[in-house]
Amino acid sequence: MDLLIALVAAFIVFALLRGREQARRIALLGQVLGPYRIEPMLESLTEGYLRWLYEGDAERRTQIWGTLATGEQTLASQFSRFAADFARVPAPQAQISKLPFALPYAQPLLPGRWLFDARRLFELHARAIEALAQGSAGLPDKEHAYRMTAELYLMQHSCHWFCRSKAVASARLLARHRCSHAQVLAGVAPDTRRDYEALVR
Repeated sequence: MDLLIALVAAFIVFALLRGREQARRIALLGQVLGPYRIEPMLESLTEGYLRWLYEGDAERRTQIWGTLATGEQTLASQFSRFAADFARVPAPQAQISKLPFALPYAQPLLPGRWLFDARRLFELHARAIEALAQGSAGLPDKEHAYRMTAELYLMQHSCHWFCRSKAVASARLLARHRCSHAQVLAGVAPDTRRDYEALVR
């Protein structure tokens, strides 16, 4: 009985600490994201790609694609500025655990090989989104839309990973977009995938 009480108490303390740590991270990310409209633009773009894909009228498709191209440029610009702002976050506050689950306030205690820097991660996403928005890959429109969607979903996954944990981020990705982390990673640019895996693994 005493053991059960101790386990319950330990779980409650763990849950409280985890909630406090996650709230701190959410507040930090929200503060830096505050001036930007990255999340609404992400949703607008990914929904727009689907409208474009299923639009039967050629002229209308051209109009939609032009609007999407403008949206990509705007989002790329905003995310680049966000990444530059986040780069000013002190290093200890920017560390992300590679563990699949959240371990509150453990970053200072974990070996360096179990951590990576969110500042570098967001910089990576900014470069990838900017390059694709500029059309540097020269992809056909359909492949471009697919790749940009993957880049944006991976960036969103990174934000959730920073705030909570890799497991929660992957579960949200699957629930919201019906695709796994592995599927999204397979859809991004080869340079993105290489740099991402080198950083987080």
